[in-house]
Amino acid sequence: MTDKFRPENGNETAENQPAGRPRRERTYGANEKENGYGEAGQAGQPGYGPGGYGQPGQPGYGGAYGQPEQRGYSQQTGGQMGSGNYGQAYYNQQGQNSYGQPPYGQPSYYGGQGQPPAGGNMKKRKKKKKKILFVIEILILLILAAGLYVFVKLGSIDHVSLKDIITNEGAVAQSGYRNLVIYGVDSREGNLTVDSHSDTIIICSINQKTKEVKMVSVYRDTYLDNTNGEYRKATECYYFGGPERSINMLNKNLDLDIKDYVAVNFNAVVEAVDLIGGIDLDVTDEELQWLNGYLVETSAVTGVSYTPLESSGYQHLDGIQTMAYCRIRYTDGYDFKRTERQRTVLNKIFEKAKAQGVPTLLSMVNSILPSISTSLSTTELISLVSGIGGYTLGENTGFPFDQTPDNNSAGDCVVPVNLAQNVTQLHAFLFGTEGYTPSAAVQQISNEIINNTGIQ
Repeated sequence: MTDKFRPENGNETAENQPAGRPRRERTYGANEKENGYGEAGQAGQPGYGPGGYGQPGQPGYGGAYGQPEQRGYSQQTGGQMGSGNYGQAYYNQQGQNSYGQPPYGQPSYYGGQGQPPAGGNMKKRKKKKKKILFVIEILILLILAAGLYVFVKLGSIDHVSLKDIITNEGAVAQSGYRNLVIYGVDSREGNLTVDSHSDTIIICSINQKTKEVKMVSVYRDTYLDNTNGEYRKATECYYFGGPERSINMLNKNLDLDIKDYVAVNFNAVVEAVDLIGGIDLDVTDEELQWLNGYLVETSAVTGVSYTPLESSGYQHLDGIQTMAYCRIRYTDGYDFKRTERQRTVLNKIFEKAKAQGVPTLLSMVNSILPSISTSLSTTELISLVSGIGGYTLGENTGFPFDQTPDNNSAGDCVVPVNLAQNVTQLHAFLFGTEGYTPSAAVQQISNEIINNTGIQ
């Protein structure tokens, strides 16, 4: 019996005949009327399924055209491998439906349009990769340009080389920590290292493993050895000998190994706070009148105009208002409270600058460079600035821990109540060294303070 071959019911017409394949009459297998499937063809005689051809001696497979003697029809039936619209045939045995997979493309069902060869897609991918590479190159160039900009700017900073830094013999080295000191100087004429008192002396200790930073304010009027056996206020060392002598004073009296410093004047604080958009502070009624009073002189020194605060309470302060707040020293707590305000402001600046990221830091560096002096190299400064995101601020306090006011030959001073014991507490606070035994140099200074003041 003869009939037209079609995928649905065994008939094939010109409408569903694959392009380029001639119509042909097919003879069904013996069981056609029973189940529509051809039995396994004899050698040299293809068996037929519902839409495809079997290899000689194999059951008929349905679905699509494949290669000769593979996946669809035997060499005897003619047939060519589909190309363009037809791909290789993938099918299930026993005459179940199957689909073709275009070369390099996605599967397409029999009779539909297969995906074109992947040449076009490959070109698109190459273009996309080129665009991505171009964007990456631009980003790298911008980063390098920013780095060069910062390097040039930092290269113009006031760098001071410290040549004769001393440390006490017998002092335990603070391994794993980097210690430096921040000075806030009362310069009226732009001098950062001469003829300026260090109103602010803050020791910063950086745990190089955990990146935690602890701060200790040394009270400006602390009665200590000025490095030459003369006992005076700590702040005077900076005035007479600059940062080098002041660092030596701290190392000698406190068994530290400070090697670097950063000094800033009023303008640096004003500009830094303004660049981060101001900070929020809680101003008391007592602080309010003094803050507005300091605004007048601070404005005269910096050349920045000001707006007085109208009320106390938690509120937003700009740069010059913040600087005036830092200078208050005649409220309850005097200089002790003033150093606490200064550490609070540093905390606020650090956290807000850290949150705003590198662009803000770059602007800050650019603006306050003329107001900074440091012993840090350009490379060290870049490392500190770029790594700010990894630092955290730990506890902060003032030194001496135990002290008392005294009016003596050096004037109104803050006298440590047993300097040696205070140094033991300092090392526990900064470095976690419990039961630290001060060096012989510190023991001698401690005894001399007791002899000079009678305070122990």
